[in-house]
Amino acid sequence: MRILRLTVFILALTGINVLASGLNKENLRKVCTINVASLDTLNGYEKYYTIPDENLNKYFSDKLDSMLSSWYVQNAFLLDSTELAEADTLKQTLPDSIYIQRLQSMQSAVSLSYNNTVKNFISMYTVRKPKQVAVMLGLANYYFPMFEEALAKYGLPMELKYLPIIESALNPGANSSASAVGLWQFMYSTGKMYKLEISTFVDERRDPLKATDAAVRYLRDLYDIYKNWHLVIAAYNCGPGNVNKAIKRSGDVKDYWKIYYRLPKETRGYVPAFIAANYVMNFYQSHNIFPKQPDFPIITDTLMVNDYLHFNQISEVIGIPVEQIRSLNPQYRRDIIPASKEKAYSLVLPQDEISAYLENESTIHDHRRSEFFPNNEIVNPQNSFANQSPSDIKGRDKLIYTIKSGDNLGLISAWFRVRTSDLKYWNKLRKNFITAGHSLTIYVPVGQSEYYSKIGRMSYSEKQKSLHKKPSVSQAQNVTRPINAKSSETASATLSGDIKPSEKTDNDEFIYYTVRKGDNFWTIAKKFPGVSNDDIMKLNNIKAANSLKVGQVLKILPKA
Repeated sequence: MRILRLTVFILALTGINVLASGLNKENLRKVCTINVASLDTLNGYEKYYTIPDENLNKYFSDKLDSMLSSWYVQNAFLLDSTELAEADTLKQTLPDSIYIQRLQSMQSAVSLSYNNTVKNFISMYTVRKPKQVAVMLGLANYYFPMFEEALAKYGLPMELKYLPIIESALNPGANSSASAVGLWQFMYSTGKMYKLEISTFVDERRDPLKATDAAVRYLRDLYDIYKNWHLVIAAYNCGPGNVNKAIKRSGDVKDYWKIYYRLPKETRGYVPAFIAANYVMNFYQSHNIFPKQPDFPIITDTLMVNDYLHFNQISEVIGIPVEQIRSLNPQYRRDIIPASKEKAYSLVLPQDEISAYLENESTIHDHRRSEFFPNNEIVNPQNSFANQSPSDIKGRDKLIYTIKSGDNLGLISAWFRVRTSDLKYWNKLRKNFITAGHSLTIYVPVGQSEYYSKIGRMSYSEKQKSLHKKPSVSQAQNVTRPINAKSSETASATLSGDIKPSEKTDNDEFIYYTVRKGDNFWTIAKKFPGVSNDDIMKLNNIKAANSLKVGQVLKILPKA
């Protein structure tokens, strides 16, 4: 048997698909399992553990799909059903020898073992879910620096930053069937143990910064117990009690692969999924997967609030969509920040909206205050927006909207001022993928059906304008309006530089914009509904996004 195992091991390393004489398929499947940590010499083959070819992907693939439902992903990445359903026939699995070689090349404090279960997870990421991986790579630019800072603070291995990929697919709004919540999937009891606030209005398990700090402290404490990162990852998922039972029942052996069968089935997938996540986040380019960058970056800033504040107050005064505020502040459960002079709370906003908020702070707090906080008290939770039942269509008119190419649920919910969850409930949608040409049932307030029925006939830019976004002073002050071909009057003048004459096109007029300090293509495009940063670069024949100079004049074609 030792000779037979060595033969199979050599075949696996060379990637040759040959069955040894007298070796049936079942035996090959068992003995071909390889532990990468033991591959330093051929004499280590006795240590290989025979882990069966378990396919546990179902516990994790749904998380990848649910990540796509967040407001930011739906709107910033502009995913549509056609793109996500596109078959990628070029993707394929690779010989075991290549996966092994690549895992061996990674310097990791966590042992990166390899077996068929790990291979199944690698295939899930690289073959069946490459689009989701591309989005996660784009989100990583926002979340990984946060994770790395906390891991460095407590002296933990940097590769643990990949744990939220298998926990939540980098979705801070993730909920599990076991009531685990947030990026790091904290259970209620564990969250309370690590001093996370969980109350009627606040759930800090959803706060990326605070939950990350708590999760890293929890991982550090688990390592102090087990001194083995595989066991730490398993205990993080199912709790130390289940891991301790598995160790006891296996003869007090502290080896993940030897207690494998004693662990809950979902937990058996966590270490293989973690290894696969390490692999795909380091070798995605080798599988023709590339980061999908958002159309607008996740550049944010944080303010401290010391008085009650409702998300609608912010949205209605400075024009930020409520869904965007929710996505950046997922810890607030009812769209209310329960701040007071005694206890301030954080508010995260897009960086380019910070000035607008500060300039209008008093107006924001005063706006409809008696409605949101009668008698200067927090509204009864039973009356809050977040507590409305999705089935409650009483007092609403029914509309039918035909889905257009490029639409997604996040955009449609914003145009009709309804929640994405309501849209899904009314139309019995389990996922967020929709198809152009299909119809959606939408319920709007009584008496407003005539207004909302026009949305189906609007262009994309007209729909965006219907949101009544109010430009801040900084947004409006540097735009040179077009000169009307039929009139010598101009709409307004620029505050810096001369007005440039517009050029007439077949359909519309150009607008000229003078670049100011702090501008980039995205912030400029945001001032013109329907215009993207790519549109501006192509129209001005600009190849490099970092080539903007103060005083440079850009030609822009509005999409009204």
